Amino acid sequence: MADLAAAAGITVRTLRFYRERGLIPPPRREGRIAWYDEHHLARLRTIAALLDRGHTLNGIADLTAAFESGRNVGEVLELGPPTEEEPVRLTPQELADHFAGEATPENLVAALDLGYLATDGEDIVHISRRLLDVSAALVREGVPLAAVLKAGGRVREHADALAELFTDLLGAEEARRLRPLAKSVVEAELSLALDRRLRP
Repeated sequence: MADLAAAAGITVRTLRFYRERGLIPPPRREGRIAWYDEHHLARLRTIAALLDRGHTLNGIADLTAAFESGRNVGEVLELGPPTEEEPVRLTPQELADHFAGEATPENLVAALDLGYLATDGEDIVHISRRLLDVSAALVREGVPLAAVLKAGGRVREHADALAELFTDLLGAEEARRLRPLAKSVVEAELSLALDRRLRP
């Protein structure tokens, strides 16, 4: 416990408090020895980053309890039943492999705030395989993950506005039925907008 606390830059007393609150999972035990690993350290760094961004311990505890209760990511994030997007379950190492060393605690917190990621026990769940693949491809092309996530936040705002436009225009039931048409309009308009921006 002392080694883990030192690695995380906190006191043993704080670590015990986090354990009591259920913010980190219990250690693996061998007799009287308690073993902590990189998953515990990653969780502590995530807690520190969340606290730095203004989240409260109560809020972090509620989020952790929800993630570990067995509910799926859509339920935790109140996204309703899944539609076309397929969630992806990853180990922390698999997530790190996708992003070539940019899966930092700060980027993890930003992705949690966006709703891209949730934790489920020792696994991480990404809300959309398509978004995961595109984000990883952009990072491989040299775009910093922090910039990808910041852009994702802006895209989310515009996407929400477009969804509101179509549901207001068509009503919820018709928007559900005509969803492919709405997506085609947005895709065509984005293509034309890129043409205008990239025109020599």
